[in-house]
Amino acid sequence: MIPVPSHVRVWLAVGRTDMRRGMNGLALLVQEAMKRDPHAGDLYVFRGRGGDLIKIIWHDGLGMSLYAKRLEKGRFIWPSPADGVVSITAAQLAYMLDGIDWRNPRSTFRPERAG
Repeated sequence: MIPVPSHVRVWLAVGRTDMRRGMNGLALLVQEAMKRDPHAGDLYVFRGRGGDLIKIIWHDGLGMSLYAKRLEKGRFIWPSPADGVVSITAAQLAYMLDGIDWRNPRSTFRPERAG
């Protein structure tokens, strides 16, 4: 789990993002598309076309970090591009990283019953 301080804002880049982009490419996307400063200390979350991969960039004051997570089953719940830039809480991000719908917390994947 990413140690996110409670005062940090989390921004979702709605729509699809080219997941071949690295840290610098995503930071440039934050500046140009979201009109925000990637070095301000906020987290920026991007989702790929398939919906099972997200990347997060975060500047913690010392340097930029890039985190990636891929779900083996299910997809990350994502707002539509019409919503514009969306801000969520650190708790909602934790739900998202666990594959749970952050808008209405419940599991998006149920494993088949064993036995």
